[in-house]
Amino acid sequence: MKNPDRRYRIGEVARLTGLTQDTLRYYEKLGLLPRVARTPSGIRLYDEQDLSRLRFIRRAQKMAFSLEEIGRLLEMREDPGHAREEVRQLTAEKLKEVESRLEEITLLRNELRLLVHLCRGSEEGCPIIEQIDAAGEE
Repeated sequence: MKNPDRRYRIGEVARLTGLTQDTLRYYEKLGLLPRVARTPSGIRLYDEQDLSRLRFIRRAQKMAFSLEEIGRLLEMREDPGHAREEVRQLTAEKLKEVESRLEEITLLRNELRLLVHLCRGSEEGCPIIEQIDAAGEE
């Protein structure tokens, strides 16, 4: 069971979350993390709520949300009942972006497959290089 009174130093939080210490400081500077408690000597002390927020940020990043979008999601996280439609809209926009990127990547994959198939490593020239050269002239 997690101890809600436990405090973690920045190095522990970095290890637990997979984030660098610089990233943790940056998130605090951006306001993604509220100002973290400090000892009298200025050492940051994170609590379970901070860790939960950092896990949320990591999951949102894996879903391709930008830090700005994550900031909005974090605001909505505080009052999910009133933010439901806005969260849905933001997520629908993200889905549209991801689907567009997926389509671009699929086209790229198909083009690369074709080029690999065309290039047999003969001494007569390389269709891959020729295609890349031709694409640069567009």
